Amino acid sequence: MSVEKKFVAEGLSKALVNEYLAEELERAGYGGMVMNRTPMGTQITVYAEKPGMVIGKGGKLIRKITRDLDRKFHLDNPQIDVQDVGRGDLNGRVVANRLASSLERGWYFRKAGQSMMRRVMDAGALGCEIVISGKLTGPRSRTEKFISGYIKHSGKPAIDLVDKGYSVAVKKLGVIGCQVRIIPPDVRLPDDFRIEKPPVVVPVVETKPVAKPSVPVATPALEKKSDLDQLLESEPVAAPSPLDESSVKANEGVTEDAPLAGEMADSEPCAKEE
Repeated sequence: MSVEKKFVAEGLSKALVNEYLAEELERAGYGGMVMNRTPMGTQITVYAEKPGMVIGKGGKLIRKITRDLDRKFHLDNPQIDVQDVGRGDLNGRVVANRLASSLERGWYFRKAGQSMMRRVMDAGALGCEIVISGKLTGPRSRTEKFISGYIKHSGKPAIDLVDKGYSVAVKKLGVIGCQVRIIPPDVRLPDDFRIEKPPVVVPVVETKPVAKPSVPVATPALEKKSDLDQLLESEPVAAPSPLDESSVKANEGVTEDAPLAGEMADSEPCAKEE
């Protein structure tokens, strides 16, 4: 088998497996699958709103799906891993299934399309596009489109970043196809840019350091001094002045036996009276 035929066969097998899982897991809220071929076998990751219904009671349903993938599609050792789809309002396949179910229950197509688009945008999506095609209001087929936000239609971003989903609503007048395209909120588009203002440069003003006022340091209180100590500190005692030589000689001639001048004066009148 050539390389081209091998890739075509693998793509066809993947599309058939996806269609089979969508039919079997419609009630479980099927949200798509990812198939990876490894040396140990074929790893299939199934996303669903209700993982418990995919597994089934005691694992009965998942064993049946594994057996069918091995026998009908001849996959090499298929291994199925079930994961929660997360927020169903941001998954294209889940929203398409909800839209088809609402149309089958009798909702008017404009009401169903607008309500689904509003739920998707309220969940935080950057853009949403819903296309409903079929016998909507009369015997002839027509197409109605609902768009909100920003949607990529061409190029690599439209393939890698946009989540797509498709479902079919079967009614009495015919079949109505529902196609949903969603751009999740965490996607960074290549043509997305933002204009930012340049930072404002504030001039730096040099300021001189301000001298802080000196605060007097409190000294411990001195002990209370006595009155004598304070007097000695305030009035120092003068040293005795040296005596002159003349005064010393005069004092030497005076003795204790010599009468004083006053005594001699008193004694003279007494002698006259006698």
